[in-house]
Amino acid sequence: MLPSVTHSHIPTPTPTSTLDRHSQTLSSQLSSLRHSPLQMTEPDKPAMSLKQKFVMPDLLKTVNLKYVKLGYHYLIQHAMYLLLLPLCMAVAAEMGRLRHVGMRAIWDMLQYNLVNVMLFSTTLVFVITIYFMTRPYPVYMVDFACYKATKMDMCSNEDFMRYSAAMGAFNDKSLDFQRKICERSGLGEETYLPPAVISEPPNPCMAEARLEAERVMFGALDDLFAKTGVKPKDVGILIVNCSLFVPTPSLSAIIVNHYNMRGNVRSVNLGGMGCSAGVISIDLAKHLLQVHRNTTALVVSMENITLNWYWGNDKSKLVSNCIFRMGGAAILLSNCRSLRKKSKYELVHSVRTHKGADDKAFSCVFQEEDCNMNIGVSLSKELMMIAGNALKVNITTLGPMVLPLSEQILFFASLLLRRFGRVKLKPYIPDFKLAFEHFCIHAGGRGVLDEIEKNLSLTEWHMEPSRMTLFRFGNTSSSSLWYELAYMEAKGRVKKGDRVWQIAFGSGFKCNSAVWRSLRAVKSRDCSNVWSSFVDKFPVKVPTVRNLP
Repeated sequence: MLPSVTHSHIPTPTPTSTLDRHSQTLSSQLSSLRHSPLQMTEPDKPAMSLKQKFVMPDLLKTVNLKYVKLGYHYLIQHAMYLLLLPLCMAVAAEMGRLRHVGMRAIWDMLQYNLVNVMLFSTTLVFVITIYFMTRPYPVYMVDFACYKATKMDMCSNEDFMRYSAAMGAFNDKSLDFQRKICERSGLGEETYLPPAVISEPPNPCMAEARLEAERVMFGALDDLFAKTGVKPKDVGILIVNCSLFVPTPSLSAIIVNHYNMRGNVRSVNLGGMGCSAGVISIDLAKHLLQVHRNTTALVVSMENITLNWYWGNDKSKLVSNCIFRMGGAAILLSNCRSLRKKSKYELVHSVRTHKGADDKAFSCVFQEEDCNMNIGVSLSKELMMIAGNALKVNITTLGPMVLPLSEQILFFASLLLRRFGRVKLKPYIPDFKLAFEHFCIHAGGRGVLDEIEKNLSLTEWHMEPSRMTLFRFGNTSSSSLWYELAYMEAKGRVKKGDRVWQIAFGSGFKCNSAVWRSLRAVKSRDCSNVWSSFVDKFPVKVPTVRNLP
C-alpha cells in the first residue's frame, strides 16, 4: 500500500521497511486526472502533466507468437487424455458394429490365448494407473469472506480532505492535488480508513498497524469459518499476502497463534507482491494442493495502511493516499473430492506474467524516499503502457486455454496474415465474452477500468462489479477481486457452470489471471456477504467529477 514514513508533524511515527507496491492501481488515477502537473520523485526532475492522456496500448496489436505458443503449451499438458478420448470412442464404435457372432469369436480366441489376455490386462492396468497417478487434483473454492469495517472507520472524500489539511504535513499545492484526485477517482463517500490515520492527531505506530491487521484478518476469517463450518485445526496450508506490512512474527504466525492451529500447518507469508498478490497466493495454493492430498488451504489477502501513509509533498506519491482503503478477504480452498458438493467454484486455470526482466517495467512503481526522506511509491509516466503490455502477454497466453475454437482460428489466422502475409489488416480482438460470463478486474481506479473496458469490448454490465467495488470500498489492493465476486453473488448473477475471470496487476511488473467455474448457482436470497445488507441500492451512477469544498 503506502510506505511508512517519519514526519515532524506526526507524533512518533514508526518507520518500517516495506516492500514495493501497487502498480496499475495508482496509474489509473493519473489517467483520470487532467488538470494538474505531477512531479516526479525530486523537484528538479521533469514534471509529468496530468493533462496528458494515459492510454493503454492495443492489447493485440503487436502480439508475440511465443506467448501464443506458451498458451498452447499449457493447453496440451494433458495431451494423453485428449488423445485417449477419441481412441476410446473409436473402439466403442467398432465394438458396437460387431455382431454377437463376432464377439463370441473374440471371446473364444482369448480363452485359448493366455498371452493375449495377460498382455491386454497388463496394458489396461498400466494405462489406468498412469491416469490416476498423473491427473491433477481438482482445486475447489469452498467459500470466501470479505472484511467490512465499522461505521467508525468510514471516511468520505470531504472528511479525507479535512483530515489531510489538519495533519499539517501537506502544503497547499499538495492538498489541491489530492482534492483533484478525490474528485475524479471514482471512490464514493463510504470507504474505510484505519483510526490511526484519520484520528486527530494521527498515530502511525507498530501497535496500531498490528491492530488494523488483526481486525481485518480475524474479521474475514471468523466469518469464513462460521459460513463453512471448517475448524482452524482442519487447515493444512496457510498463505497470507500483505505487501507493505511485514512484522515479526509474521502475519501468518499471528493467525496460527490466534486460532491455535495445528503444529504441522504449512504456512507462507508473501510480501511486496503488489495488488496481484491475491491471485499469486491462489496459484501457490493450487501447486501446494497438487502435492498434499486431501488437504484444505486457507488464503488471506489484505493490505495495511497505518504504517504506509505518505506524509510528503511529492505528487507522484500522493495518489496512494487518495485511493487505497481498508479491506481484506479470506478464501478456503480444498482438493478433497468429498467437498465438491459443498464448494462454490473450481479453479480451472491460473496464468502468471512477470515483466520484471525489463528495467522500465521493474522500476515503473518504485518505493523510495523523496527529497525530505519521506518514503513513498513513485510512479513512472510509462506505467499505463507497461501495464497494458503485461496484460497483453497474459491474455495472449490465457486465450488458447479458454477461447472457443472459432475465436482461436480467427485470431491465429489474423495474427499470421499480419505477421507474414504483407496484408494490412486490423488486429482481430477475440471476444472474451464468449469465454467468460463474469469479469473481476482489479479495482485500481477509474482510468484503468475505462481502458480495459474499451480494449476488451466489455459492457457496462460486465464492468459493474469492479466499478461498484471501487465506489463503495475503494482500492483494497489484492482483496478487491473478492469484493467484486461477492457483489456478483449478492446480485444473484452467478449460475451453475458460469466462468469467472479474475485479472490483477502488481508492481514488479506483474499481471496475473485466475479462471473459476461455478459448481452451483448462488441465489441472492441465500447469500450473506459484505454486500448483502445494501446491494439493492446498487448500481449507482458514479459522477465523472464531483466538486469538493
